[in-house]
Amino acid sequence: MSKFSLDILKKRVFPFANTDDPDVILGAAFGEDVALTQIGSDILISHVDPIIGAIGNIGWLAVHVACNDIATSGAPPRWILLLVLVSTPDDEDLLEQIMRDAGRAGREIGVSIIGGHTGYSSGLSRPLVAVTALGTASGRRLVHTSGAQIGDHVLITKGIALEGTAILAQDFSDVAQNLGLSEQDLHEAQGLMDEVSIVPEALVIAENGATAIHDVTRGGLLETLLEIAHLSNVAIEVDASRLPMRPVVDRFAKAFRFDPLQMISSGTMAATVPPDKVAEIEQILEEMGVVCADVGCVTDGVGVRVLQKYETIYYPDIQCEEDELARLWTLYPRSD
Repeated sequence: MSKFSLDILKKRVFPFANTDDPDVILGAAFGEDVALTQIGSDILISHVDPIIGAIGNIGWLAVHVACNDIATSGAPPRWILLLVLVSTPDDEDLLEQIMRDAGRAGREIGVSIIGGHTGYSSGLSRPLVAVTALGTASGRRLVHTSGAQIGDHVLITKGIALEGTAILAQDFSDVAQNLGLSEQDLHEAQGLMDEVSIVPEALVIAENGATAIHDVTRGGLLETLLEIAHLSNVAIEVDASRLPMRPVVDRFAKAFRFDPLQMISSGTMAATVPPDKVAEIEQILEEMGVVCADVGCVTDGVGVRVLQKYETIYYPDIQCEEDELARLWTLYPRSD
């Protein structure tokens, strides 16, 4: 699944998502992970995200992905609403498994399922799960995607292309083996899905001075950095040699011929951090057992520059319609 282009969003979506409600602090805005609404003396934080590009553990994944977005604001998720659609009324066992997995994810994060909707549609070839996640600021300093400042360092956690690699290992295992990947590769890659939550580290980074936080979802790290740069009216420079990438991800990238920079990677977090906060945050994350790499900086200008070994590649424009996992679904369609 891919997003529409920014041009289409500006023409076809955002003109109809305006509001005059004075309690809406942050409404529909491209690139921002959450909406903020004043509720009495507190602020309600909300986000909705669908999952359709995965089959195995889709309920578990959908809950974690939506809750990640709440955490990037600097506040913990508390409640979720679930929309679950399957293909036929005979998919009762699948429905139960999705709900069972969603409940397991909720317990892991500490959020409550407070409602939702379940149903079926013959137009679906794969199940669809959408999660609305909610939380409250409760006096915390909230962080926006638009907060990056010139001079900030760019920190990346865990590694790139984690989720996409795990999905390929799980839902495209037959293709992976035909492309020369081993059973051990599949097992190792599937294990990456266990790292999909960024809730603990996002809350810590926000509490310790991050200016912008964004989880790495559709479009991969490149799109994430483009959105931070675009919303913050800055440019970002990244040294590709410093980007953390697991060896198994590299093997999958070569076998499937995907660009790790543009592969969905829930579990990875990008944050911009003032120079005087970098060492402190790195130490805290190390104590938490979270890999963190200082990969670049925020500069004056627009877009993202990726420094490769022999060249610098400049990406000036938002590319939210481009996504490597969606491209691979087209190349290797699943019918189950």
